[in-house]
Amino acid sequence: MSVSPQQSEELARLRMRIDALDAQLLSLLNERALVAEEVGELKRREGTPFFRPDRVAQVIAKVQKENPGPLLNQHVAAIWREIMSACLALEVPQRVAVLGPQGTFCEQAAIEYFGSAANLIYCNSFDEVFHATAAGTAQFGVVGMENSTEGVVARSFDLFLHSPVHAVGEVSLQVRFNLMRQTDDLQGVEVVMGHPQALMQCQGWLNEHLPKAERRAVSSNAEGARLAATNPAWAALASERAAAQFGLHIVAHAIQDEAHNRTRFAIICLPQTLAMPEPTGHDCTSLVLSVPNKAGSVHDMLTPLKKHGVSMTRFESRPAKSGKWEYYFYIDLQGHPSQPHVAAALEELKSICAFFKVLGAYPLGHDV
Repeated sequence: MSVSPQQSEELARLRMRIDALDAQLLSLLNERALVAEEVGELKRREGTPFFRPDRVAQVIAKVQKENPGPLLNQHVAAIWREIMSACLALEVPQRVAVLGPQGTFCEQAAIEYFGSAANLIYCNSFDEVFHATAAGTAQFGVVGMENSTEGVVARSFDLFLHSPVHAVGEVSLQVRFNLMRQTDDLQGVEVVMGHPQALMQCQGWLNEHLPKAERRAVSSNAEGARLAATNPAWAALASERAAAQFGLHIVAHAIQDEAHNRTRFAIICLPQTLAMPEPTGHDCTSLVLSVPNKAGSVHDMLTPLKKHGVSMTRFESRPAKSGKWEYYFYIDLQGHPSQPHVAAALEELKSICAFFKVLGAYPLGHDV
């Protein structure tokens, strides 16, 4: 189809307008970056934290409220998060520990939260993420906490028990598992590799299409993709990012058993790196506690929450591994400890618990 001279002239004029607007945007972005550098210098002199997730949430909420369109609010949030990430990198680069290698959903969650300017440190396990964050090798860590299909990531909860880190944020990520390998077909697949959670979340599809293939658990889905790139008989369950990273064909897209499969990731750090974020009005408080092993103790544990009108959004139990049928309870509450009704409930709850620890209070995560 040929383009008329009049259409070509109109297209050229529109492109000139876009070029002019791009120049204005670039000038304004660099002006913002210069102000950010001044902010960084002031924070350095005052000894205040460089990264404040509550401030990030406030800025994004403000621009979304003022957004007249046609840009969608979710795209505005992504743009501003990248702008703030780039400006923060001028103040001080953020070192963030994630589950590696490159291409994991944990990496994707970190980029969604901190932006692509963050300096990512790849770890072989969530144990290493906790250790790197607690030791100060990384300022922050990102760990999986729970999946909408398979429930909690048990190891992360166990690690929280005795780690000095606390949670300061969260990201809820839609997780799509793709089957990938060296060739673009299912013929001759002998082994399917993935993180144990991924293998469980795709078992229906695997039972139907690859019932004879061995299912091999690995430390991460991206590690499975890396290994699949070394053997034509191996396949992996991983993200599109991992397929691109290791040069693999995606044989089947989004094979998880639940179409709307999501995984929730926690952002962790030492309290001296970042104290509990200020309340935003849309916050979550996470706890771990245990009560004496006697009749009615769980009821007694929940009574202070009802008494003070505090809503519970999650309740999980994990064996205490004491050999005495004792349990730790992991609870998420709506609200922030600075709110009087939440503070009163926590104080009363603490008085009846054998073990009590606030894992963190943070702005509710955005869905990605």
